[in-house]
Amino acid sequence: MARVILDMKNIDKEYFGNKVLKGVDITVHEGEIHALVGENGAGKSTLMNVLFGMPVIHNTGGFKGEVIFEGEKVNVSSPNQAMELGIGMVHQEFMLLPGFSIMENIKLNREPTYHNLISRIFGEKMKSLDIKTMRSDSRKALDKLGIDIDEMLPVAGLPVGYMQFIEIAREIDKTNIKLLVFDEPTAVLSEIEAERLLKAIKELADSGIAILFITHRLDEVISIADNITVLRDGEVVGRLPSEEATVEKLAQLMVGRKVDRVKKEEKNIQRNNNGDKILRIKNLKVDMPGEEVKGLSLDVYEGEILGIGGLAGHGKIGIANGIIGLYSSQGEVYLKDKKIPLNSPKEALSMGLAFLSEDRRGVGLLLDESIELNMAVTALQVQNKFLRKMPLLTFMNLLDRKAIREFAQRMIKELDIRCTGPDQLVRRLSGGNQQKVCIARALALEPKILFVSEPTRGIDIGAKKIVLDLLLTLNREMGMTIIMTSSELGELRSICDRIAIIYRGKLEGILPPDASDVDYGLMMAGGYKGKEVS
Repeated sequence: MARVILDMKNIDKEYFGNKVLKGVDITVHEGEIHALVGENGAGKSTLMNVLFGMPVIHNTGGFKGEVIFEGEKVNVSSPNQAMELGIGMVHQEFMLLPGFSIMENIKLNREPTYHNLISRIFGEKMKSLDIKTMRSDSRKALDKLGIDIDEMLPVAGLPVGYMQFIEIAREIDKTNIKLLVFDEPTAVLSEIEAERLLKAIKELADSGIAILFITHRLDEVISIADNITVLRDGEVVGRLPSEEATVEKLAQLMVGRKVDRVKKEEKNIQRNNNGDKILRIKNLKVDMPGEEVKGLSLDVYEGEILGIGGLAGHGKIGIANGIIGLYSSQGEVYLKDKKIPLNSPKEALSMGLAFLSEDRRGVGLLLDESIELNMAVTALQVQNKFLRKMPLLTFMNLLDRKAIREFAQRMIKELDIRCTGPDQLVRRLSGGNQQKVCIARALALEPKILFVSEPTRGIDIGAKKIVLDLLLTLNREMGMTIIMTSSELGELRSICDRIAIIYRGKLEGILPPDASDVDYGLMMAGGYKGKEVS
């Protein structure tokens, strides 16, 4: 048997009296891909924070238990020490510097240098950066992942899918890596890109690097992992080799109950009458770096759930961002017979649109504010919702804190947001629960059309079903039209009435959810010449 690289024994961790890890054990061998799965709040991120020496652990009283790395007990006090030991981590929340280039982010703190005339006199700190080597190393790391993007481009403005690959490329470029942690590495990737990444992970493991793989995509776990550890409520509730695992078995271990797949009822939506069209998009062009839209025309029918899919970089993410006004756009977009002004988020939202961004931390949240304020703030600004008149000074408005609190409590219950209460800071929530707050924020607008981009990104299988069920409920019971962009084709096929595939910034075609995998594959690769199937 291969030697043990990591052995975490009896790990306990408390946050302000709340025990989030309860005697957790996990062992990872050289060249092994070990999957760690569990619902949001199960303790996965906290366990990785312990391993990586994150300040949040040491600033809150430390932890109990032992971390043994390559046979020696270690007390990792900082991420720098973890990296010196040979532990790398690809975080779910990006750790990139937006003002720097891709190359600079990949080589950050590991820049090769060479002596110049000044450095020979004044010392090492005056050495010159070896840009040629930096570019060459960055190019090799990106090529290993199959990413054809200029390494000199700035990170700012790139789609989240590219940012994920840059995070991974940075770790791949390191020469002393013995253990590499992947935290939701495929959450923002399309299925084909995810396959490419999983192949690269297997090659890393074959080279002797130990892999700790955290994901909510259970089919990926079964396909790539050698062994699986399941956490629930801070405890290990299952350890099994992947050949003994099924999606259903893992899901039941994670949530402690049987999880049913989302089932979609067929709806008879008339598509031939122009009066049924709620949104008409004509020759839309969006200047979103890495996700440009290059002349898209598309009709959306009232009462449907329209899916938008395609590979990363082909423009699917740019559509909603452009219509809402977050990126410069041209063309014509009509809500019924009213033209939506482009490049104006406030006007778009005031006309009855709402948008759940794929970038929840960068666009969707006020991290240092409460859950309830985050849920209410957009409706407050755009619709003057959650305001009340002063009894005597009727020309003045006050926050209706009772209405905000009632809405927040209802959303917390319906979306199963795990928190201490509506007044908890959003920064202290797990990634999946932060995403649910974004969904509640969009729902506060009571929109006619809801754009959702990667709505279940970073959300575990149990919470994913809650979110998808909610979208179905909004669609069926309230008649809300939903336009859903997702990198998970299976997710789109589970609830959408039609799925539009975007290729090179334009509409390649539209398929029903039960179309064959071959048709979807051809369309996403630009090789499908058929027409829409109603």
